[in-house]
Amino acid sequence: MNIINAIELARPELRKSELKVADFILGQPDKVIHLRIVDLAENAGVSEPTVVRFCRAIGCDGFQGFKLLLAQHIAHSPSYEEFSLNEHDSAREYTIKVFDSAMDTLKKVRDSLDTRSIEAAVDVLQKARRVEFYGFGASSPVATDAQHKFFRLQIPSSAYSDPHIQAMSAMSLQSGDVVVAISQSGRTQVLIDAMALVKETGATIIGLAPSNTPVAQDCDIALHIDVKEDIEKYTPLPSRMAHMAVMDILAVGVSKAKGPAVGEHLQKIHKALQPLRQQ
Repeated sequence: MNIINAIELARPELRKSELKVADFILGQPDKVIHLRIVDLAENAGVSEPTVVRFCRAIGCDGFQGFKLLLAQHIAHSPSYEEFSLNEHDSAREYTIKVFDSAMDTLKKVRDSLDTRSIEAAVDVLQKARRVEFYGFGASSPVATDAQHKFFRLQIPSSAYSDPHIQAMSAMSLQSGDVVVAISQSGRTQVLIDAMALVKETGATIIGLAPSNTPVAQDCDIALHIDVKEDIEKYTPLPSRMAHMAVMDILAVGVSKAKGPAVGEHLQKIHKALQPLRQQ
């Protein structure tokens, strides 16, 4: 259990007093592991019973169980500063910030992924008659990259980022086909509309999107990718990297499920491409 991620996901359901506890913990997790329940309550400006309710609201049995999970998380998690550009940053400074932001995002998504959903997605993908990847905007290159991966695994696949072609594609599918819907917001209306058309055909939909969003809720198999991003100014899009990493996970799972024949096929491709490369 990634306790920090659990707190962030639970925030919309917490009471106002419990949010005070959550905000204090998220702001100073290293300090909290050394506090008694009375100290945490005093620092957060709430009562001790509120701290207990908060612990239960995020899935812990009590305060001691929560502290244990928090201590384990801190011990196994490298610390990265939140991405923030400064006009005085040197090339070295903003290079480090971009990499730290990416590593922090990948770690958080890795720790929060439901492996049962991964297994279910791999199972339908490796049996699929064909696989189609839908994505708009920054999700479009993720879809294209995924199509390339699965094409190499001898699975007929396509990637579409045009709403009209997605609609035509959706209406041509049938049971046994799979659509992977990719969305960094989880709320793109044209993607949701295309998914509705896919449902009518009996094809399976795998969704890569934030939890508690329409895309995640409307698909058959949801892979939740919860990433906070600052849209007020230019920053990198670490969620794009997280989506690509999850696609790699699915491709590895499918390759493993298909057995040695895929490895032999990939070796043939590699050999065939050698004359196209400069020696």
